[in-house]
Amino acid sequence: MKIFLSIIVCVTFALTSFAQTTSKTMNTDKLTNTTVRKAIDALQSADSKAWFALFTADAILHDDGNKMNFRSFFEKALGHDRFTSIDKVENNGLDIYGHIHSDHWGDFKTYFKFQINSEGKINRLDIGQASY
Repeated sequence: MKIFLSIIVCVTFALTSFAQTTSKTMNTDKLTNTTVRKAIDALQSADSKAWFALFTADAILHDDGNKMNFRSFFEKALGHDRFTSIDKVENNGLDIYGHIHSDHWGDFKTYFKFQINSEGKINRLDIGQASY
């Protein structure tokens, strides 16, 4: 009985560790734009200071075409939404498509389309559900 319980504990620990690792860590090698990569790294690690520092003070956000308040949206999303895979990158690295996990909405395909101003700050982000 002790051996059986030890096996159960080991398997449970291994699965828990694997789930935590795969949910938080994701390969961002496909991200060719430095600013976009920094933004996704900040999103993945729930680093609000790094995330907001990449954007202009008046950054525009559209979620499925609906204008949203950028700051309040991401104050709620950071730490609860993260990519689980990046499937394709387009538009010189500014448009990314992949699977995302949201603690609130579940798992789905998404796009993030970044616009960067001449100073190198992100001034607009379009996000939404993708079908590719």
